[in-house]
Amino acid sequence: MIEKDFVTEGLKRTKIDEYLENELERAGYGGMDVQVTPLGTMVVVYAERPGMVIGRGGKTVRAITQTLKNEFGLDNPQVEVKEVDVPELNPKIMAYKIVSMLQRGMHFRRVAYSTIRRIMGAGAQGVEVTISGKIRGSRSAVAKFVEGYIKKCGEPSTKFVKEGFATVQLKPGVLGIFVRIMPPDAVLPDKVDILPPKVESIEKNGDTEQVEEEITTDETIDSEITEEEVELEGLEELEELEDVESVDDESELAEVVEDVESVDDESELAEVVEDVESVDDESELAEDVEDEIDSSEEVPEETSDKEDD
Repeated sequence: MIEKDFVTEGLKRTKIDEYLENELERAGYGGMDVQVTPLGTMVVVYAERPGMVIGRGGKTVRAITQTLKNEFGLDNPQVEVKEVDVPELNPKIMAYKIVSMLQRGMHFRRVAYSTIRRIMGAGAQGVEVTISGKIRGSRSAVAKFVEGYIKKCGEPSTKFVKEGFATVQLKPGVLGIFVRIMPPDAVLPDKVDILPPKVESIEKNGDTEQVEEEITTDETIDSEITEEEVELEGLEELEELEDVESVDDESELAEVVEDVESVDDESELAEVVEDVESVDDESELAEDVEDEIDSSEEVPEETSDKEDD
């Protein structure tokens, strides 16, 4: 059955992983990968210190290769060692670092928080550290420390989240350390990318017309507002200048009017004086004329009286 083949292959990989984990614990074992090729079986070992995996003169690598061939039945195994680029983003390495710190007698809470700070400082999106066992007293308990964003279920949790597990033997009992890390390069399916505006070219009657997508952004709006403000300031300055000029013109006009009025007042005064003089002469002339008329009227009355007599 094909299902049994998958199960046996999975069990073999798990046993190889446990063997390498026990053998390379001091070298900072970070996992392994098995690749079957026509020439044989390639086993890639990831470690924090590759020199300790290789050993002096390749002694350790040859011993591991012989064990994989004899005990696990791999066909022509070839061991390749690779150094882990960022050990803080490897959950197995960080789990074993927590184990070493707990063995030195450090408090579990201090160990967990220091590990979380190191992992988040390396750029991880999220981290979860779980320590279970007799951590406070005679009764077992579980302490969970979480920071950042980490997926708990679904395909992203199995595809992106890396997991590491380790155990440590202390005086109260055995503690289990479980580390889950969300790497910084994990792209979730619900992420939305906003693309920049595109320029489309349309050919019509041999002519190429470029149609640009009009996208109003905050920067363009701000630039338009600043241009309008500058124009308004320029108009206000022009209006102020015109007002000043008009005020100057009005002041000059007022001075001219005052001068003209003063001149008019003098001319009017002269005319009034002349009129007064002329009126005086006319009044005297009128009085003379009235006197003559009176005298002329008196003479006929006398003649008429004489005739009556």
